[in-house]
Amino acid sequence: MNKNVVLLTGAISLSLVLSGCFQGEQSLEEEMDPPQDAEAVDSLEEPSSGDTETLDEETVDEETEEATAEMLPRELYLIDKNGMVASQTLELPETNEVGKQLMEHLVKGGPVSSLLPNGFQAVLPEGTEILGLDLKEDGTMVVDVSEEMKNYEPSEEVKILEAITFTLTQFDNVEKVQLWINGHPQEVMPVDGTPIGDGYSRSKGINVVQSDTVDLLNAQPVTMYYPAEHNENRYYVPVTQYVESNDDADLYQAIVQSLIEGPGYNTNVIHVFNADTMLTSEPQMEDGVLKLMFSETILKDPEQAVIADEVMETLVRTLTEQEGVEAVDIKVENVDQLVSENGQTYDEPVTKDSISETEKL
Repeated sequence: MNKNVVLLTGAISLSLVLSGCFQGEQSLEEEMDPPQDAEAVDSLEEPSSGDTETLDEETVDEETEEATAEMLPRELYLIDKNGMVASQTLELPETNEVGKQLMEHLVKGGPVSSLLPNGFQAVLPEGTEILGLDLKEDGTMVVDVSEEMKNYEPSEEVKILEAITFTLTQFDNVEKVQLWINGHPQEVMPVDGTPIGDGYSRSKGINVVQSDTVDLLNAQPVTMYYPAEHNENRYYVPVTQYVESNDDADLYQAIVQSLIEGPGYNTNVIHVFNADTMLTSEPQMEDGVLKLMFSETILKDPEQAVIADEVMETLVRTLTEQEGVEAVDIKVENVDQLVSENGQTYDEPVTKDSISETEKL
């Protein structure tokens, strides 16, 4: 499924007016002919699981806007100390140019420099300018950048694509990203030649883990979330793994088993499950709630029925990414009432939003 200890926040319930977001940005039309299927878009919608707030389009004097701007949480995908792409939520000034603001905060040496959490760095080459953004009718966000974009190492190429894509596709009406450089569409990335002519979407994965033990022809990519930390900064890293399954129930079981086993030794994430943790019955889906029954070995403290917060969050963040899964109801054999590490009882199925609210307490 946005701790000083800094964690991924869940979905931020927020609707942003795209035409307002990009009002005042340099229009792509100055550099290029607009795509024929482009349309004027009224809103840039974040994934929502509750009420949303709408920002009305206004023309605001820049100095007045800067002086009175409210600080709002924004999700940015950056690079952690282990070279993994992970999101961090930073407080940025409210603006009518949200898309441009987010992209500018991905640039090395840019405005994000003084805000970077410990161990994190920006991803776009230093000096890169954001020339324009244009959302097409099919959900493709065209991002036009300057020539400085070409100044990166081959090993950084896919990370750049993942960071841009996951930052902009956090909004419901952005399906994929298409890169233009100085007004010219790119069929491949300029350094290592990664194909991007049809755009780049979340379906390509993030921090993809290759496996020699999975039959890729019969497997599907699933993005799973594992905790990581640097000093006192705790956050979650999305890792795309391939799992084999025959149906939905089998898929949920395969995902849980993959989480228990972890993504591998070279990803530098934290393994949070106890040895011998297992599902004791087949997962069940009912009205958007995924029901899981575990062995007692999942517990951090069996006597008090405590389940580790990282275990709960890893399961909920990962499984609610699956289509149709709105919440996860975790049960443990021979346990009547599960509690969190701070004594909170889990009386209801857990959502990403409820995890985020708990973190704020």
